[in-house]
Amino acid sequence: MSQPQETRDNGLALTVLNAIQNPVILVDAEGFVTFANWEAESFFGASASHLARHQVASLIPFGSPLLALIDQVRERRAPVNEYRVDLSSPRLGEDKLVDLYVAPVVSDPGSVVVVFQERSMADKIDRQLTHRAAARSVTGLASMLAHEIKNPLSGIRGAAQLLESSVTDEDRALTRLICDETDRIVSLVDRMEVFSDERPVDRQPINIHSVLDHVKAIAKAGFARDIKITESYDPSLPPVYANRDQLVQVFLNLVKNAAEAIGDRADGEIQLTTAYRPGIRLSVAGSREKISLPLEFCVHDNGPGVPADLLPHLFDPFITTKTNGSGLGLALVAKIIGGHGGIVECDSQSNRTTFRVLMPVSRGVALEDATPANSTGSL
Repeated sequence: MSQPQETRDNGLALTVLNAIQNPVILVDAEGFVTFANWEAESFFGASASHLARHQVASLIPFGSPLLALIDQVRERRAPVNEYRVDLSSPRLGEDKLVDLYVAPVVSDPGSVVVVFQERSMADKIDRQLTHRAAARSVTGLASMLAHEIKNPLSGIRGAAQLLESSVTDEDRALTRLICDETDRIVSLVDRMEVFSDERPVDRQPINIHSVLDHVKAIAKAGFARDIKITESYDPSLPPVYANRDQLVQVFLNLVKNAAEAIGDRADGEIQLTTAYRPGIRLSVAGSREKISLPLEFCVHDNGPGVPADLLPHLFDPFITTKTNGSGLGLALVAKIIGGHGGIVECDSQSNRTTFRVLMPVSRGVALEDATPANSTGSL
């Protein structure tokens, strides 16, 4: 027996609301939260059933402009937008700056819909656009060093090849890794100009999980051998349209930064995650086109965090917290990801730092018909 049309419509509406990547709540005439989508549950840190037992006034900071907006919408019976409203509180967390859209519900007088758009991501995208040329100032230095880098790499590769014939099968995998990595670095040096000009890069559909697994193997064989590295992958991700060697360079830099931040901490951990986030769209300068950046790749660590005054400048050249650091790694990361049409940003608090890379899907690939990316990571 088929369901009534109204039931099917209600189910579809609920599905759509839960798919929206912004928190959405319905507030009735008495001020109670009668509906909250999944993002709203995450935003308020409570289930919809729990929120339904409370008035919206008890969920937000005292005297918040949101309450006045709700009253204004009820009185005018017209929607209102308000930008950069601070909802920071012990309950919601620090730095909760949001844009608000409040609209009346015509079929239920007194009820209003509230949509929250967190400003953090919008502000970060604006900042990211200023980083895309950050690495150009170091191009001359990179070109000067290219020849000096190649010479020792040739020696390293030759030594690894000599060792390969006299070591065990287990160690032979490490010598092969040395050869592969030296070849990759030479290739990167040969194309060092990519960091300063707009020449097209050889790109193709890439399985991001194979890139991350390769980076993990390099890290565990060297600088992160004593650090726990875990994965949480979405195996259904479509391919990313990118240059594989440059992606390896990006995530190797990010994982190395995480390892250096953790240092000798006994419980140090790095987590690699991938996810599909369809809500992020980036405006293209000079046109009305918006590019979707649904692929999210993150490197998390439980190090001490990045100083707050450094965060806005983290991707600028020569900015570093390391005693002997050059401050070039993150500038090159920003340039590479920007050249691929993506963005990279950092969220940092004490004992939790996340570098988040957002990138477009491979050309001509839709999520529903994409071939799942094979993964060895956990879900």
